Amino acid sequence: MESAFTNLLELEEMAHGRLPRATFEYIAGGAEDEVSLRRNREAFGHWALRPRVLTDVAHVDTSTTVLGEKVSMPVLVAPTSFHGLVNHDGELATALGTAEAGTLMVVSTLATRTLEEIASHVPAPRWFQLYVYKDRKVTEDLVHRAAAAGYRAICLTVDAPRLGRREKDERNRFTLPPNLTIANLKPAGLDAVPPAERGSAFARYASEMLDASLTWKDVQWLKSISPLPVVVKGIMTAEDATIAVDHGVDGIVVSNHGGRQLDSTLGTLDALPEVVVAVWGRVEVYMDGGVRRGTDVLKALALGARAVLVGRSVLWGLALGGADGVRSVLDHLRSELELAMALAGCTSCAETGSALIQRVPR
Repeated sequence: MESAFTNLLELEEMAHGRLPRATFEYIAGGAEDEVSLRRNREAFGHWALRPRVLTDVAHVDTSTTVLGEKVSMPVLVAPTSFHGLVNHDGELATALGTAEAGTLMVVSTLATRTLEEIASHVPAPRWFQLYVYKDRKVTEDLVHRAAAAGYRAICLTVDAPRLGRREKDERNRFTLPPNLTIANLKPAGLDAVPPAERGSAFARYASEMLDASLTWKDVQWLKSISPLPVVVKGIMTAEDATIAVDHGVDGIVVSNHGGRQLDSTLGTLDALPEVVVAVWGRVEVYMDGGVRRGTDVLKALALGARAVLVGRSVLWGLALGGADGVRSVLDHLRSELELAMALAGCTSCAETGSALIQRVPR
């Protein structure tokens, strides 16, 4: 990686100087007043760690499993769109950096490289994030293509029946440059995002193409056609977590879409405990949103998450250093987690239970 950094919080400003304004604000921005975006980060300050001392922490193991797949740490790469905006190799570089860090990438439907290209670029476990298109044949084809290419799970995004109002994208009239398309949708002829005269071209594309009528019945439909486990991403309440488990999902990601959908939600770490209680160990629970430190990961684990997913920091690393930048971001986070675990008296992820954490009094 070309530029040295001491923590992931520095990366956004470092990338700011490298990227066109519209691209940077598309990645960094949130919906409306960006309250949810800020709360994701602020939520980590609402919880305090309770370290134990005089335990043998000469050897600390950060590895864990997700859906039975071993990974080097409980940190996965979140599905994010259009990696080609920040690096010529796009998702291919992200996949390489992720594999070198020994963890798992969730590939977006809205990738600038096909899911097959990404899978063949480097052998490693990965999941496929799915948006449901109005044309169900398009969606079904994506599911079967992912299975044929060796993906290990389908990660269904359920919090975007309509795109949140991202005002920065509207001001910038965000669209893809002519050299980039939504590569996975090329066979269906839905790969182009034409410029818009007003507002965000991508918002218009989503409105025209994605299915806003999605319900829990469609989760059952997806389960019926998918040969892969189904993880639902975008759950923020105990009520929906219970329904998800009742519909046979294999995992839940507590997520508010990085603060890019409904504004003024809880931060995801604050929403995590009620989901974990509702699920009661029947499926694995993951979390994304605002993770920037090893202590953030440790807090999520202590509150019951199996792993966290990281999005923006990976994209900043990709922008600054390609595959090496992605690997550096993930290696750094693993190093911080390993130190945090040692200082908290934990030698494995299995030891990071609820006794390790408490809510900070207001």
